[in-house]
Amino acid sequence: MDDSDNIKKKITGNKAEKQPVILAVEDEDAILSLIKYNLEREKFKVLIARNGAEGLAMVQEKNPDLVLLDWMLPKLSGIEVCRQLRGNSQTKGVPIIMLTAKGEEGDILTGLDSGADDYVVKPFSPSQLIARIRAVLRRIRPVFEGKTLEFHGLKMDQAAQHVTYDGREVFLGPTEFKILRHFMEHPGFVFSRVQLLDSVWGNDIYVEQRTIDVHIQRLRKAMSDCQKNLGEFVRTVRGSGYVMQLPE
Repeated sequence: MDDSDNIKKKITGNKAEKQPVILAVEDEDAILSLIKYNLEREKFKVLIARNGAEGLAMVQEKNPDLVLLDWMLPKLSGIEVCRQLRGNSQTKGVPIIMLTAKGEEGDILTGLDSGADDYVVKPFSPSQLIARIRAVLRRIRPVFEGKTLEFHGLKMDQAAQHVTYDGREVFLGPTEFKILRHFMEHPGFVFSRVQLLDSVWGNDIYVEQRTIDVHIQRLRKAMSDCQKNLGEFVRTVRGSGYVMQLPE
């Protein structure tokens, strides 16, 4: 069974067994045609929006499995669309890949800080884009259905992709969920940035190591928003990486 077969079987509420739906928010017709042709050839269903305001409305209306989001858009920038999606309880969990010509490190960090799960720089190859889409979709699919992980009051229901601490919900994006799951499966183990990137993105995908720092910060903030100092469960080990353990 290949990746596309696995993705078709991912469970997201009433979307089980359906074609993955990708919303491409892009104002350049040539790029839209490239995306649509190559994704449909790989059996994805593709929706199109040509400006930020339309893209924001379509996410809320169509509930896509993933959004490809250009940065420089008419009416509403991709960064602002990303921030609004993450700030809305109905759309905060939708995976987002920024797709833009802005390739400087500062731009990448800005995109990730706004809530994007991945960042692809133009020009890109269709095969690279498809690999990144599949990698993100793999990350949001439960690995152990029905299995609950626990760590000192922190509970993760993997089938429901739901995390709580002492009964209060911890609101996580899909990438932060996957990082936390990895930590909860291996409490007390120190993981380098490279190891975390391989576990979360896969070793066949190139991602800047600084990306993991952004997502760790986001994970800690989400945990601390639920309970003050809960983010301290994820600790930095100077010169080595990160570990999940109780604060000293």
